[in-house]
Amino acid sequence: MNWEMIGHEWAVNLLAEHVAHGRERHAYLFTGPSGVGRRTLALRFAQALNCTQSPVPGQPCRKCSTCKRIEHMQHPDLTLVEAEQEGGTLKIDQIRELQHTLSLAPYESRYRVALVLRFEEAHISAANAMLKTLEEPPAQVVVILTAKSAEDLLPTIVSRAEAIRLRPLSIDETAKGLQAIKGVPRELAEKLAHISDGRPGYAIRLFEDQRLLDERHSWLEELVSLLSTSRRERFAFVREIVDDKERVQGELQVWLTFWRDVLLCVTGLNGTLTNFDYADQINRLARGTNLDQAQALVKAVEHTMEQIDHNINTRLALEVLLMDLPRIDLIK
Repeated sequence: MNWEMIGHEWAVNLLAEHVAHGRERHAYLFTGPSGVGRRTLALRFAQALNCTQSPVPGQPCRKCSTCKRIEHMQHPDLTLVEAEQEGGTLKIDQIRELQHTLSLAPYESRYRVALVLRFEEAHISAANAMLKTLEEPPAQVVVILTAKSAEDLLPTIVSRAEAIRLRPLSIDETAKGLQAIKGVPRELAEKLAHISDGRPGYAIRLFEDQRLLDERHSWLEELVSLLSTSRRERFAFVREIVDDKERVQGELQVWLTFWRDVLLCVTGLNGTLTNFDYADQINRLARGTNLDQAQALVKAVEHTMEQIDHNINTRLALEVLLMDLPRIDLIK
């Protein structure tokens, strides 16, 4: 049994063994791209730690009151901490409040579990405060941090946690998992597996929220349209979106998958496209792009995302990116 997750069996097996043999660490760090399954794995682990009706050691039943409340993040011994919005800042006051909570004995379970999401968003003062907790962990406490990459965190934080690095799954594994666990029809499951680029959590969100699919389509259409516009029109677009940081981050992530697809086409790997429904536009771009240019476009989007994550002037970063994009009419 894989904790009813899609993929990541090795991580589930490792964590289940920790619970089964009483080798739980006081802190864990789950890393990987957004939507890969970090939070789901953390919640399943919290269930395994505190399940009251475990069928075998290390396996949560997912049916008892404890498991159900953890699933819905409503258990008194589970504390969720995150920045107010994705791309925001995790503040020191939030960590201090968490420290107070963790100083108390578990209310009803074996462990108090702290789930701190997107820890790369922590202010340096908040990170240093968390370091103190990891250096002097309270008894009966397990802290789970999630982040995109260990490289985004203080080395002293990383060294005091058990690192679990999650990677995107294959398209086939993601599609089969969606069918088996979520009952997604085969054709739709394959489409979502491609669009999510093997990130099962993101694929499930796409399945459950049509708005996300509509947003993706809109953002790709905007990119295709922007490629044929003048510099003035591109800068006007930046002014329109610059104040919505969540939209900017989401749109850039979708654009990144598009330019990676162009790079794949340039290298002859057309069969593995994420945005296969835009294959015509991607192939047309690839025919007029060499390898160096394709790599530079991917790096330009990645660099812009990093700058915005580090709170560098968003408007300037976007304007520079849009000046780097080629000018070509793909709407014809």
